[in-house]
This record gives sequence, structure tokens and C-alpha cells, in this order.
Amino acid sequence: MEKKGVKIVTIGGGSSYTPELMEGFIKRYEELPIREIWLVDVEGGKEKLEIVGALAQRMWDASPYDVKVHLTMDRREALPGADFVTTQLRVGLLNARIKDERIPLSHGQLGQETNGAGGMMKALRTVPVVLEIVEDMKELCPDAWLINFANPSGIVTEAVLRYGNWKKVVGLCNVPINLMIKEPAMFDKTGDDYVFQFAGLNHFHYHRVFAAEDGRELTKEFIDRIFEVEDDGTPANIHKEKFLEDQLKSMNCIPCGYLRYYYMYGDMLKFELGQFEKHETRAELVQQTEKELFDLYKNQELHEKPELLSKRGGTYYSDAACECINAIYNNKGTVMVVSTENRGAVSDLPEGCAVEVSSRMTSRGPMPLAWGSFEPSERGWLQVMKATEECIIKAAVDGDYGQAVQAFQMNPIINAGRGAKALLDEMLVANKKFLPRFREKIEALEAAGVAPQDPVVKELCEKGL
Repeated sequence: MEKKGVKIVTIGGGSSYTPELMEGFIKRYEELPIREIWLVDVEGGKEKLEIVGALAQRMWDASPYDVKVHLTMDRREALPGADFVTTQLRVGLLNARIKDERIPLSHGQLGQETNGAGGMMKALRTVPVVLEIVEDMKELCPDAWLINFANPSGIVTEAVLRYGNWKKVVGLCNVPINLMIKEPAMFDKTGDDYVFQFAGLNHFHYHRVFAAEDGRELTKEFIDRIFEVEDDGTPANIHKEKFLEDQLKSMNCIPCGYLRYYYMYGDMLKFELGQFEKHETRAELVQQTEKELFDLYKNQELHEKPELLSKRGGTYYSDAACECINAIYNNKGTVMVVSTENRGAVSDLPEGCAVEVSSRMTSRGPMPLAWGSFEPSERGWLQVMKATEECIIKAAVDGDYGQAVQAFQMNPIINAGRGAKALLDEMLVANKKFLPRFREKIEALEAAGVAPQDPVVKELCEKGL
């Protein structure tokens, strides 16, 4: 790559995360010289884009670097000549997340942003939009890398690989980097003291830990410590229900915090139903935090990322996104945990599917490090989850209702049978504005009397949100 300075285009630029992204680029400017930055959003996010864009420019103006932040509602204006395109969009904004969480809970089932019914509904909304972005990139910036942070990140990455036929894509998540900071702190150490190896799927991965000094495996010691401390690295958005100690010791690998929704289903459902009754689902709390953040962002004296952003749930986002771009641009060979094409790294999963795995980051993109095979229990979970992902991607791409039913029936935290179909139907109707490929099916469901029942969701739909 010719070193002429970097053009970054961020789609979903009005996100509250954008100041963290700017902070990461400013910190790395000497290695990653930014030529220009474009923040792109949709009309519904115009006000937020203007607020966060002004803050982003103030952050650069307060730095030693002369970088102009451009704002636009037209991604085709922004994309020509881009070196990296980052996606952090949320189709339907936070109101859609409220639906994703409250509708399943109103059915007595888990409601979560990236897992179960909520995660799959988000995929149905997001995958078609990202594939449209890829088509624009093929025309306007064919040499660019797509760095995706939009959830469900692994599903989006696989859709781009399989259906977008675009290999220059990396899926990112802040959970692994959070763990690699928080877990060493349990021993008053830093990440430099250990080597972590991750493998699995986005929000469904496992990891092992080794001593950096001599390569000794320390996974069992880390598992023991997890049950002795309060902060075990679990993301702020996940209820810290303890795993079963005997189960983790039998695994000899550490599950991602999101696996509580599967391994500790009953306890997590009970907690979330309590939050639902109090109108304190994660989406509703985040919506309030977002309001407070944007009130802060409006302050013309503010020229740095506010501390409140750490409560939003995206801590270390910039370290994941910016260092990924930095490593590709400079061919650094840094080992990072990313969603990328499997290529045999996890032998229990298909060769061409997307996996979340420790990878060496080069100018050719991620070079996944081999994990090999999992033990039967972890292998079984991963294979079921991958099959679920494949079905929901096909449903999103083709508007295939039958594939959506298959995915809802198969997902381990959705009650199978007619309950799964009823849940899917209500969620489709509630999201009709953002699911044009399901238009005919949604019209038929509405004609049959299917409608949102939860009062909060019902009000959002009546307002056209």
C-alpha cells in the first residue's frame, strides 16, 4: 500500500462511539497518518451526526494534527478513494434494540442484542444494508478494507464473505481485548505477561492462557481465579451470573461472557425478566446513557472523549478498531482477535465460514492461528450456532421466511415449536419498516392479526419508529 496518508470512512458516524474512534486515531497518528475522515449517517441520525461530528473536529483541532472531519448523508459521496471503511451502523437506531429485547421478554424468552431472537432480528435488518455498502465499495473504492463493528459482527462478516464475495473484510468486537486487559489484572499483571489464544464465533468464543515467559499453560489458574474475584472481565452489559465451576474446570478453556445466556439460561432469564418489568432492559438504560452523552457532546468546550462513554458498553472499541487498521496499513504482524475466514483454524467448522479467532494482522489481512478441534461439548455448541447463523444469513439475503423459522427453531435460547414461530412473526411485524425483503410475508401476518403486544413496543410502532 502506497504510504500517502489514509482516508477513513465511518458509516454510522453519528454513533456515540465515534469520539472513542477519534481518540484511537489521534493516539496512533504518527504510525497511521490520516489524510481525511468522513462520517456518514442516514437522515434519521442527522442531528446526532452533526453533534458528534463537531466534537470529532474539536478533538482533532486540540491535537497537533491538521485533519478535517467531513460529514455527509450520502455514502457514495464519501467512499471514493477510501482506504478503510468502518461500519458501526444500527439499522432502526436504539428503538429497534428496544424491540429486540422487549418482544422476546414479553414472550417469556431471553431478549438480548446479539444473542437469541434479538440478535437474529438485528441480523435480518443489518445484513442487507452492509451488502449494499459492499456493492458501493466494489465500484468506488475497490482496494479498501471493510472493518465491521456492527453487530452481530460475526454474522455480518460471514455474509460479506459468502454473499458479498468480498474477502477484504474484518469483523471486530471489543470483548476479547477487554478480557486481555481485565483477566491479567486479577493477578496484578498486564497483558504483556501472558499469551491468549481465542477461537469460536463472535460472542460465542473460548480462550486459553499461557505464560509469555516460558509458554506454560495457565488456563486452570485463571479459571480458579475467576471464581475468587468480583471483576472477571465480563462486559458491563452482561449480568455477572457465575458460571458453574466444575463445568469450566472440565472444559480447560474459558467461555466468553455471553455464554452465560446458554450455560446459565434460567438464571439469566430470571434476571432479565426482572429488568423487563422495571423498564430497565439494557436497551432502555443505554438509550438514557446516549441522551446524557449527546448532551455532553453539545458542549463547545468539550474536546475529548467523556468518561461517561465507558458506561455505554463499548470500552476499548478504539483499541480494537484503530489498531486493526494500523496493523493492516503497516503490516505489523500484531496478533488480534477478529472475525475472519476460517481457513482451517477451527477444524470443527466449515473452511469458508467466519470464525472469531486469534490472527496475525498483516497487509494481506488476518492470518488466523490454528486452534484445532474442540472437545465434544464445545464442538456441539459451536456447530449448532454456526448452522443457526447460516440459516439467518440466508433468510436476510433472500427474504426467506422458512429459513428464518429454521433459525428460530434451532437457536438454543429460543423455545422451539409454535412459540418460536409466534415470536418471529411478532418481531417481523414490529420491524416491518426495516425489512423490505419480507414485505409480502409481513403484510400477510398483519392481515392475520399479528401485532406487537408489549405496550412499549406498540407505542414505538404507532409512532413509526
